[in-house]
Amino acid sequence: MSYPVGQVSGFAGVTVRTLHHYDRTGLLSPSDRSPAGYRRYSESDLVRLQQILFYRELGFPLDEIAAILADPQADVLDHLRARHRLLNEQIAKLRRLVEVAEQAMEVQRTGVRLTPEERFEVFGEITFDLSYATETHCKRQHSEGYRRAMARAGAHTKEDWADIMADATRWRQRLLAAFDTGEPPEGQAAMDLAEEHRSHLSRWFTACPTEMHGRIADDFAADPRAFALIVPPSEQRPGLAGYLRTAVHANAVRQEDAPAAAPEPPADATAGRTAPRDAR
Repeated sequence: MSYPVGQVSGFAGVTVRTLHHYDRTGLLSPSDRSPAGYRRYSESDLVRLQQILFYRELGFPLDEIAAILADPQADVLDHLRARHRLLNEQIAKLRRLVEVAEQAMEVQRTGVRLTPEERFEVFGEITFDLSYATETHCKRQHSEGYRRAMARAGAHTKEDWADIMADATRWRQRLLAAFDTGEPPEGQAAMDLAEEHRSHLSRWFTACPTEMHGRIADDFAADPRAFALIVPPSEQRPGLAGYLRTAVHANAVRQEDAPAAAPEPPADATAGRTAPRDAR
């Protein structure tokens, strides 16, 4: 029983051109020819092809495969061990490259230009979910407010982020206390906390009108990845994200009903820079 080159190509998953190359180099020469001179592969040829494809899958170069198959005394296990070591080294290198790529993506998606060590030191349990950051970037990349916030985030130093996180931690502790003691979300204390959060965003990132703040709070309640940016999972309570959302929307109504105040200076006036630390 023998098979033409086209049929072998089909069930082996290699191109006819590859089989021709194997024949020219002597790696796999068919055992027979048709009366018209076409290549015909025997069962033993197919067994050899299986071996070749196995070694190719492991990344062996063709000349090394040829040497292994040509020498019945070759210690295949030694060859496999060497290839195993090389593959592990390549895997380790690829993992490092993946980490570098993820860090670069995270910088682009979150605007935080800190090393992993600095991130851990500054943010602690607060983590940026890269999938959420990427989705947010795709949805809002054309928004002027989003671009302004990312630009300011990218300009913050490690010291700035430490101040930001210290403010956020103090605010979070008061939010948890209000929730745990049963303060109503539409009450004065909860609305004040909502307004403080809105001011925090305006101060450090971009002007945050109540309408924008409402959308952010809706996102907190709908997506655990978003809420984890302000309350780490270890500190969350059932219903807390919804509590904050209600407080934010109640505060928006309160702000609309309040007498008009003097306009705040635009966030652009301080975009890309922050106040000196001794002036904060």
